[in-house]
Amino acid sequence: MRRVLTAAIAALTLTSAGTVLSGAPGHAAPAGWGRPTVTLAPQPGAPGLGDSYFPDYGNGGYDVSHYDVRLRYDPATDRLTGTTTILATATQDLSRFNLDFLLDVESVRVNGWTAGTATAGVHELVVTPARTVTRGQQLTIVVRYAGIPSETLVGGYTGWTRTDDGALAVNEPESAWWWFPSNDHPLDKATFDVSVSVPTGVEVISNGVQPRAPLAEPGNRTRWSWRTTSPTATYLAFMAIGQYDIVTDTAPNGQPVVNAYSASLGALGPAARASIERTAEIVDWESGIFGPYPFEAQGGVAGPVDGIGFALETQTRPVYGPGFWRRGANTYVVVHENAHQWFGDSVSVAGWRNIWLNEGFASYAEWLWSEEQGEGTAQEVFDFTYASYPADSEFWQVLPGDPGADRVFDDAVYDRGAMALHQLRLAVGDDAFFEILPAWTAEHGYGNGTIEQFQALAERISGLELDELFTTWLFTAGRPDVAAAARKAAPPAEPKSWTKIREAHRLLTH
Repeated sequence: MRRVLTAAIAALTLTSAGTVLSGAPGHAAPAGWGRPTVTLAPQPGAPGLGDSYFPDYGNGGYDVSHYDVRLRYDPATDRLTGTTTILATATQDLSRFNLDFLLDVESVRVNGWTAGTATAGVHELVVTPARTVTRGQQLTIVVRYAGIPSETLVGGYTGWTRTDDGALAVNEPESAWWWFPSNDHPLDKATFDVSVSVPTGVEVISNGVQPRAPLAEPGNRTRWSWRTTSPTATYLAFMAIGQYDIVTDTAPNGQPVVNAYSASLGALGPAARASIERTAEIVDWESGIFGPYPFEAQGGVAGPVDGIGFALETQTRPVYGPGFWRRGANTYVVVHENAHQWFGDSVSVAGWRNIWLNEGFASYAEWLWSEEQGEGTAQEVFDFTYASYPADSEFWQVLPGDPGADRVFDDAVYDRGAMALHQLRLAVGDDAFFEILPAWTAEHGYGNGTIEQFQALAERISGLELDELFTTWLFTAGRPDVAAAARKAAPPAEPKSWTKIREAHRLLTH
């Protein structure tokens, strides 16, 4: 960093250890000079990115471009050993920097040199390189580690789910801490190589495509490899380890489709397959609304009966808990999680306060699918959802645009969030609304966005001032009033299948 100081301050600065004044004594200064500049000593990278909800998530001082995560896992003991190689660029002169991680670390090397390590806070691994890191320098950070993720707790909680036949590294917003060191915030996306050695007969599914077939290893083991070449937020990287039936196909756009079904599903298996096997169809339909599908592969994972109780939009291949199939096939959850491939995965939140940009949009995609399938128009679904929450319900006190760190997955973020989008559609008209959605994913694809940026885009395309609409539906407590024509004295008729849809939704679709 360089900054200009007054002569008095510069003189004081000369007495500070490690401060060097730049200049050329005895030569005339170029025009515009007149004060010396100061080269500051390297500083520690920030232990967080300052997210308004989770200020210590992520780290400052560097930007990651790639993670190579090489693991060995034993389902019988839940022991995970690994070496993660991180390719990054320093964004400042660094004396040290942090990684977000929880397992025991054996060693860290930075550009080949052994680095010092310490822990701080709940999940901070502090790395002190043997040599100073300068701004713009390319970094190769190699971390060797081991541990039992299911027994590594934060306040009694682990983001790692151990199952009878393996494990699931699937969670939001905390997931990476339990299986690879990272800069854990959606602002720092990277590409991934994930390879995992497991006992032969155990399958491993992760993001993207398989660059090679599973490889036999000594000791009756097999190494599975996966690669994603699109920028990926750390919480969207995942692993599913266990007994799976893997089904491959090709989508209408020519991309590989990889679906996997836990052997433990039993009677739930047919419903899971009748839903997830429609992924390519659903992605094709969503591409016509949201813009071209942003990633290199498609698919889904039906997790085991003793696994997770939610679904998550893990990039290129969502993971679904078994509860979504208990009432039969459920394409709505497939629509929801694949809508996130655009809204949440390609365009990620700039901060977790903006979670409406993920969940409100994926929920509204379900309403559009209902309309497409002839199971209730979006207006009918709006009316039914609006009437489902009495005016005195706590539901109306949660602000979808700023729900708070402890309520980022509250029902209001999903349902009132979808209602807000429907009101936007009514205000701007279908032509503008269905121009806004793909414009958002095109302008912010593979990056990040805020609610304020989305509002500005909607105003630019529609030509309308929308501050009152956004304030009312996203940032004001209480049940908004709607036009009398949109409400009846009696509760609106329920669209076909909507009770089933909502009950499945209550399992928590992230």
